Amino acid sequence: MSTVLVTGADGFIGSHLTEYLVRQGHQVKAFVLYNSFGSWGWLDHCAPDVRGNFEVFAGDVRDPHGVRTAMQGCDNVLHLAALIAIPYSYHSPDTYVDVNVKGTLNIVQAARDLGVSKVVHTSTSEVYGTARFVPITEEHPLQGQSPYSASKIGADQIALSFHASFGTPVAVLRPFNTYGPRQSARAVIPTVITQIAAGKKQIKLGALHPTRDFSYVGDTVRGFVAAMESTAAIGTVTNVGSGFEISIADTVRLIAAVMGQEVEIVCDDQRIRPENSEVERLFASYSKAREKLCWEPELGGLDGFQKGLEKTAAWFSDPANLARYKIDLYNL
Repeated sequence: MSTVLVTGADGFIGSHLTEYLVRQGHQVKAFVLYNSFGSWGWLDHCAPDVRGNFEVFAGDVRDPHGVRTAMQGCDNVLHLAALIAIPYSYHSPDTYVDVNVKGTLNIVQAARDLGVSKVVHTSTSEVYGTARFVPITEEHPLQGQSPYSASKIGADQIALSFHASFGTPVAVLRPFNTYGPRQSARAVIPTVITQIAAGKKQIKLGALHPTRDFSYVGDTVRGFVAAMESTAAIGTVTNVGSGFEISIADTVRLIAAVMGQEVEIVCDDQRIRPENSEVERLFASYSKAREKLCWEPELGGLDGFQKGLEKTAAWFSDPANLARYKIDLYNL
């Protein structure tokens, strides 16, 4: 088994990925954001069978020296570290360039110099903007409708340019809207679940008409590992999604049904994106992932989505987990 560096290992998807890799027998180095509290993010709460079985490197992807130090001795790099909150990118876009674009540059530059076997760079379905055709294939035009998505387009192109220019073995994985346990409440599904779990009958939300392709975190994690293990992914972009779209309004209704509650949706103006910045429709084609990576979602379609919501709602409804969220605050 290989030695794998996971950047952003302290976050939502990164912590799940770290656990999965450890259970698969890989030597894992978890790159977490340095802070004075000594916090490892969600890795502080990882499963007992995983705890103590991975190495932690505290640093910052914006620092090229720290990145190079962390990467030494690693065969593969799964690069998830990024700023991802869209509303926050409206008033602090410079930070997104530093973390997402320059951070990615530091990763691929170090990988090139150190001869790393594979870098899997994390993209996002937001780079497609509002769908011009569906299902969205990897050939869909890129549209930066927010500073966040623009920074991720830049990061993706930096990563791919190192493959084109220097032969650096880079694969770009493009997950559609991932959800599941540990996700930040800035995302719509945890926003709804935490409000219902806290006993709210009126659920505050933004736009209800956009559609999304929601992917359970376990499926996204398997996508990363498939991309890491496949030579066919090198130099290309690969979507991972559920192949199913649903509106935000219908998502709320399904969550309420899963949790056995009746709720009223209240529009909260501060949660509304600027008109031309809202991505109206996302619906993935994952045919390339199926053909090239032998990957497909285990929780795809409406039935899979309902099963994923049941798992997610059960985790958030645990009082110990719910207590970690500030339910009465709007999270940017």
